[in-house]
Amino acid sequence: MKLLDQVRDKLCFLRYALRTERSYLAWIERYIRFSKTPQGFRHPRDLGAPEVTAFLTYLATQRNVSASTQNQALAALLFLYQKVLEQDIGKLDAIRARRSRFVPQVLSRDEIRQLLAAIDRLHTEEPYGLVLRLMYGSGLRLHECLSLRVKDFDFARQRIIARRAKGGKDRVVMLPRVLEQPLRTHAAWRAELHERDLRRGLGWVELPEALAEKFKSADHELGWQYLFASTRLSSDPRSGNKGRWHLFDACVQRAITQCVRSLKWTKRVTSHTLRHSFATHLLDAGEDIRTVQELLGHADVRTTMIYTHVSQQGAAASRSPLDALAAAS
Repeated sequence: MKLLDQVRDKLCFLRYALRTERSYLAWIERYIRFSKTPQGFRHPRDLGAPEVTAFLTYLATQRNVSASTQNQALAALLFLYQKVLEQDIGKLDAIRARRSRFVPQVLSRDEIRQLLAAIDRLHTEEPYGLVLRLMYGSGLRLHECLSLRVKDFDFARQRIIARRAKGGKDRVVMLPRVLEQPLRTHAAWRAELHERDLRRGLGWVELPEALAEKFKSADHELGWQYLFASTRLSSDPRSGNKGRWHLFDACVQRAITQCVRSLKWTKRVTSHTLRHSFATHLLDAGEDIRTVQELLGHADVRTTMIYTHVSQQGAAASRSPLDALAAAS
């Protein structure tokens, strides 16, 4: 069996996400190509710490990748050696990429209103407006939002369970009251679509981890269906089963870009800008930073602290001494 097939099988066995599988395979292939000699390709089992160190250093010094990208490459190679080859590569001493410190792009409340109005105007057939409102109203990442299942919404307690979010952890986020009725309406549409699929002998959905084996009929139940389902059927690349995936991340991002262009804004706005705005506006309203940390799912409060740099409670709210001088004149 070829090495990449072995890696793929191990990732599937350990129930890694499909996007993680694709990322790891791409990094391992790049590592193999990087380590090629004039005599040809070398098998990773014949390589070790010096080659891994050289590859990671190359990414940092020649490719100028970010620290998170370099860490992703490192995770892929550690998986290869530890989980597949079961080989200790020893101590690594690579030059690490510099972790960038940036001030996140944040929209004002009025700009949020303009963006939501634009998405409603330009995309009347897709639920993009509801997706954007949910991201801004709950602080969800785009993939977390699109991956929500019907069963993840608790209307009685006004909360949403973001399952297997970044870091593989579940977390509870707020369900905006203003979105309760639109979400119920969309859930009713989703239930009707699922009933039509079942009548056609379809209705399958991919389940996380080993739930398909534990609950034999769960992969056809409404509760496990993606709420923001695609209108098109597709085949699962692993099992070959035909069902409905959720909306593609890229489609939502393209819709946001289209709205920004229609508004003639020069600032760069992405789906993550809504999450940044959610955190900043909560701090503006006097919310405790620990609560914001929990809602965002940050493991370290120092990650959340970046939003204090753009909050109106921070330095931007201070009065310039030049303005004070002009007022006194």
